[in-house]
Amino acid sequence: MFASAGAAIFPDHWIKEGTWKNHRISWIETEHRHSERTALLIHGFGACKEHWRHNVKALTGEHQVVALDLLGFGTSDKPPSILEGEQPNPEGVRYSIDLWANQVVDFIAQQGLTGVDLIGNSIGGVVALRAAEILEERDQPAAMVVLIDCAQRAIDDKRVSEQPPFRAFSRPLLKQLVRQRWLTRSLFLSLARPGVIRRVLQLAYPTGASVDDTLVEVLHQAARSPGATESFRGFINLFDDHLAPDLLQRIQTPVRMIWGEADPWEPISQAQQWTRYESVRELAIIPSLGHCPHDEGPEQVNPVLQRMLNPNGSPAAEQNS
Repeated sequence: MFASAGAAIFPDHWIKEGTWKNHRISWIETEHRHSERTALLIHGFGACKEHWRHNVKALTGEHQVVALDLLGFGTSDKPPSILEGEQPNPEGVRYSIDLWANQVVDFIAQQGLTGVDLIGNSIGGVVALRAAEILEERDQPAAMVVLIDCAQRAIDDKRVSEQPPFRAFSRPLLKQLVRQRWLTRSLFLSLARPGVIRRVLQLAYPTGASVDDTLVEVLHQAARSPGATESFRGFINLFDDHLAPDLLQRIQTPVRMIWGEADPWEPISQAQQWTRYESVRELAIIPSLGHCPHDEGPEQVNPVLQRMLNPNGSPAAEQNS
């Protein structure tokens, strides 16, 4: 079972379960339960709490560290997806940035976490930004947001003008096709195989470091759990949702960014453009690494994370290159 993979990566007593909106959710937390500062780690699409396997212990100096499985991923429940225009289903959910951000915000309140630094990779970065916005609206702002190769969501409807003409022309057909469960299930099953997972990881991790059997098995087991095809269907139908630049423009919470220089999916040129927003205090570029630099090169990324999260350190507002 996938839970055994998690137990092999983290101590058994770190692994916790609870409920959110009648769904089971899973997370890990370190022993510093009464720390005044919490580093809350938010994984990306297709990943899980174990994707932070090389970072948790490095961040426990002054922080309690929590890594949460978003609904639809890891060992959290994966309820049926409900798309726009579909009949309501009391068992189902509308997978979206707001769903996951509200899960994060409610989790913070339920667990009584304080001094929260939100750290998100890929789509988890967008979730972190939206959670920060909701926390501001509740007058309970996060201490900081750290984006690690944040998803830029080029497929969103609001960015359709940036697409080549053929893609824009074929977009309505694509959007109809990916609503079909027979297609999304077949596509998911073709992707959720160890060999394919390893090849995708090798693309995401240009140096090849940390693409090991443990990571492949963790991701494969999560993909085999009941309901995984539904969260996949919900995610690939996110054509009109929050974009990071919009959130960066609206929030006041300080934001720092870490980016793999060789990310094959999220261009660093766009991340550099985000530094114009007042909320963004720093961009740290990590040479040679790809889309998940925290896992690919933790020996390079952990010191940067430690510095960013160090409450006694300098603001370090300069841009690194």
